[in-house]
Amino acid sequence: MLAPEDNELVTNTNRGTPMGDVFRHYWLPVALSEELPGPDCEPLRVRILGEDLIAFRDTNGDVGLVDAFCPHRGAPMFFGRNEEEGLRCIYHGWKFDVTGACTDLPNAPEGETYKDKVKIRAYPCEDKGDLIWAYMGPAEHKPPFPEFEWTKLPKSHRYVTKFIEQCNYLQAMEGDYDPSHARFLHSTLQPVAVDELRGAGSQQNIFAFPVPDDERFPRAVGNRRIRAKEDSLPGQRGQGLNAKLEDYEHSMLSVSVQETPDGKYAASVGATWWMPIFCTAGIAFNGHYSSNMRIPIDNESLMFYRLRWSWDPITEDQLAEYKNGGFSHPEVIPGTWMPKANLQNDYLIDRLSQKTFSYSGIKTFPLQDIALIEAQWGPIAKREYEHLVSSDYMIIHVRQRLLKAAKEMQEGKAPEGPFHPEVFRIHRENAIANTAEEAVQQARSKALAAQIPERMPEIAVGG
Repeated sequence: MLAPEDNELVTNTNRGTPMGDVFRHYWLPVALSEELPGPDCEPLRVRILGEDLIAFRDTNGDVGLVDAFCPHRGAPMFFGRNEEEGLRCIYHGWKFDVTGACTDLPNAPEGETYKDKVKIRAYPCEDKGDLIWAYMGPAEHKPPFPEFEWTKLPKSHRYVTKFIEQCNYLQAMEGDYDPSHARFLHSTLQPVAVDELRGAGSQQNIFAFPVPDDERFPRAVGNRRIRAKEDSLPGQRGQGLNAKLEDYEHSMLSVSVQETPDGKYAASVGATWWMPIFCTAGIAFNGHYSSNMRIPIDNESLMFYRLRWSWDPITEDQLAEYKNGGFSHPEVIPGTWMPKANLQNDYLIDRLSQKTFSYSGIKTFPLQDIALIEAQWGPIAKREYEHLVSSDYMIIHVRQRLLKAAKEMQEGKAPEGPFHPEVFRIHRENAIANTAEEAVQQARSKALAAQIPERMPEIAVGG
C-alpha cells in the first residue's frame, strides 16, 4: 500500500510537480512518425503530461512541438499555416519556427524588433524508430538520446502503434511486472491452437498439465496455485517468483539462476523496466522483442505506445497479424486511438466464452490486462486500500524507486539516469558457468553489451 500523500507524489505528472519534473528529464515518445507524414503537413494536437501542445513538421522535415496557444493572445495554433519553415498563427500572422523563435510579427510597426523578444514554448524533438520523441525538461539538463537499439534498425524490423488507456500511468505500467497474474488472467479452460503468437506460454490451457489432487478449486485455480516462490507454471522452468532484482543506473534488472543437471549453473539477466515508463513485457512472435511505453496524457489517461521489433525483417504475415489479428493489438474505433472494446462497453466481455474457454472472456491480450487496470478504485488507484503480498515484490520495488526519484527532485536533485543512454540497450542474455556468481557475471556482461556491431555490422559502420 501507499499513503495517500505518497500516491499523489508518484502519480501526479503535471508540470511543476516532482514526478512531472522527473518525467520531463527523459526523452519521451509523443506521437507516431506517420502522424506527421511529410514537410509542411497538417499540424497535430498533442496532449502530454497535462500540457496541450501542437506538433508540426516544417519545410525541412524537422519536427517542432510548441504550446497549443499563441503567446500573443492565446489563439489556437492548431489552425495555423504550416509553411515556409514555420507555423504561422492565422489570427494576426505571428510565425514561429521549431525552436519556438518568433520569425515574423507582421501586425505591428515594432514587429521587426519586438519579435526577437517573443518565444512560444517549444520542446526539442527527434524522429527515431517510427516515433516522434520530445525532451520537455530544462535546456541545461538536456541528455543524449537513449540508445534503444531498435531505433537504429530499418523500418521493416519494427511495428509500433498506439492506443488510449483511461487511467493513470502507474497502475497501467504495474501490470508489466506483476509475475503472478498471467497464470490466471491470460489462461484458457480448453486447449488453444499453438502457433508462434498463441503458444502455450501465452494462453496456457489450465488443464494441459495435471491438477494436484488436493486442489480445492480444480477448475478456477487448477495447477496455478503458488505454494512456494520457486513454483513455475507447469511445463515452464524458471518462471517462478524467485527472480532477484538489481538496480543498475536507471534500470531494473531481473536476475535468475538455476542449477543444471550436470552441476553447473544457468543464469538469465535482463532489463524489466527503465525509468520512468519503459517496460519489456508483452506477447510477441518468436524472435521478436517487446517494448511498452505508457506516456501520461494527464493524470487520468495515457497513450500506450506498443512496439514489437526484431533483428530480422518482420514478415508480411506477422505484420498482418499484429495489425489486424485482434489478439496482440486491439482494434481501435476508426478516426480515434480509442480501443473498440473499452471501459464504457465492458471491453465486450463474452460471458459464454468465460464459462467455457477463456479465463477472462475478453478476446484481445492487452485488453485482458486493461480491463482490470483502468478502474482500480477509479482512474487513479487508491493504494491506501491495497493488501499486497509477496508476489507483488516487483511492484513494490519500482514504486520505491519512483518515490525516491520524486523526493530527490523535491530536494533539487535531478535524475542522472538520462545521461547514461547506453543503459537503454540492455537486453536479456543467458550464460552457463561452474558457479552461480560466474554465470550471473557473464550473463550481465552480455546483457550490457551493444548488439548492433555483431548482429548488423552494416548499421554500426554507417553510424
